[in-house]
Amino acid sequence: MWKILIKSIREFKKPSILAPVFVSMEVVIECIIPFITAHLVNQIKAGCGINVILQYGLLLLVMASFSLTFGRLAGTACATAASGFARNLRKDMFYSIQSFSFENIDRFSSSSLVTRLTTDVSNVQNAYMMIIRTAIRSPLMLVFAIVMAFIMGGRLALIFVVVIPFLAVGLYLIIRKAFPIFKRVFRKYDALNGSIQENIQGIRVVKSFVREEYEKQKFEKAAEDVRTEFTRAERIIAFNNPMMQFCLYVNMVFILTFGSYTIITTQGLNFNVGQLSSLMVYSFQTLMSLMMLSMVFVLITIADESSHRIVEVLQEKSTLTNPKSPVFEVKDGSVDFSGVSFRYSRKAEFMALQNIDLHINSGETIGILGGTGSSKTSLVQLIPRLYDATEGLVKVGGLEVGAYDIETLRNQVSVVLQNNILFSGTIKENLRWGNPQATDEQLQEACKLAQADDFISRFPDGYDTYIEQGGTNVSGGQKQRLCIARALLKKPKILIMDDSTSAVDTQTDAKIRKAFREYIPETTKIIIAQRIASIQDADRIVLMDKGRIVAVGTHEELLETSEIYREVYDSQNKAGGRQ
Repeated sequence: MWKILIKSIREFKKPSILAPVFVSMEVVIECIIPFITAHLVNQIKAGCGINVILQYGLLLLVMASFSLTFGRLAGTACATAASGFARNLRKDMFYSIQSFSFENIDRFSSSSLVTRLTTDVSNVQNAYMMIIRTAIRSPLMLVFAIVMAFIMGGRLALIFVVVIPFLAVGLYLIIRKAFPIFKRVFRKYDALNGSIQENIQGIRVVKSFVREEYEKQKFEKAAEDVRTEFTRAERIIAFNNPMMQFCLYVNMVFILTFGSYTIITTQGLNFNVGQLSSLMVYSFQTLMSLMMLSMVFVLITIADESSHRIVEVLQEKSTLTNPKSPVFEVKDGSVDFSGVSFRYSRKAEFMALQNIDLHINSGETIGILGGTGSSKTSLVQLIPRLYDATEGLVKVGGLEVGAYDIETLRNQVSVVLQNNILFSGTIKENLRWGNPQATDEQLQEACKLAQADDFISRFPDGYDTYIEQGGTNVSGGQKQRLCIARALLKKPKILIMDDSTSAVDTQTDAKIRKAFREYIPETTKIIIAQRIASIQDADRIVLMDKGRIVAVGTHEELLETSEIYREVYDSQNKAGGRQ
């Protein structure tokens, strides 16, 4: 796991190496200072002159300055390395997510991915910062302080042999109890973020149905779950500090008691005041090192679960890949489904599509009609290879979709969904998602075809009008027309309209279809609709039910041969008969 994470350090290797080096120098100096101080105390006790005191004072000042300098350099290098590591981790995760197929995305909830990109990365960043600084400083300080304690204190330093194993066992038990709780708490975080995200996205629905109190209760429950788990973990970890403090004070009492007794009984011959003062400092350094080391273990424990969640994203491989020798040209807009069946995951019990056989000629206009859950969208998602068929073959331009370079194929297949997304930015910037090099004239032409130019022209800033995130400052019909214009700018060989005129009136819908017939006759147009009026002039209409094609024909043919089609037509026209 850590081998995978370390790959994200990259250009921040230098500060990652320098931080431990500077920390080591800082520790060495900090451990020498008490040794020099002990000699100074002994010199003063022996009645030295002011010159000796000044010399020792100057030496201590120089060493303290070096310690401060190395500490600052270590802090700067550590912060640079940790923040850079976190940036690269987020970048690598985001790039990995961008390569995911729809099937990969289905495995992770959006709230979980947000948690992994934010909270989990922050946890790993904090742990990494501790590892390259504190996790280096604490063991070094521990070793040097104990060595110096034995040099200065002799047998009195044996107290460390008793205290350190006691602390180590206590720390092990704390981590062992806390780790499973931290593992659970991140799943609670996912639920909390999911509640927030769902509420914000559906805030209009929440307010329309006056469900604010219900959403508050749902959020409160998710937040309470997180609080409960964290409190449980913190209660366990809270034993760490009192345990450390207890050992520190026991250590100090032992050293002061037996050290003073030794000084008095031997009259300072075997153990003197300078040695006692330095031993007290080394005792403090040792136990503080252990305390900091325990905090490192706690942070690593928290970060361990976060690391696994990050690595899951980094190691996830797209289920859709380019062939070894991909085709970079789509001949035409013909589409063939041959014995196609499809399920969304290997674990799914039922096929979303079953035994689909359909041939669409290049330039044809095909209407697709069916009730909710008839898998109309599932069918068209196989054309740009958003998913791969479970069984059978899907061909575009006479070649199986898996033979094409994915980017090439998708550039020739424009999909306009019912709930398409507009991004924050100007109308021009949103339209140029379809073609980054499009001129202003091309933007206006596409908008005229999509019947969007009129309402854009009425905006004070025209095509430079700023679109809020999600397109909240335009109506549903305006948003759909902008999305249609964006798709047209790709100049695709296949245009798929997935119920994408549901929010526009019938007159505008008719104008859009007329523009398609007149201005893009060579483009294959596949129109999914709930209104028969939107597809009745199509070359052929495909009627779907429960993932199967139940009828194919023109509007007139289906009125004659399909009872289901007749019922839908009659109910929509409210005439109880044909018109």
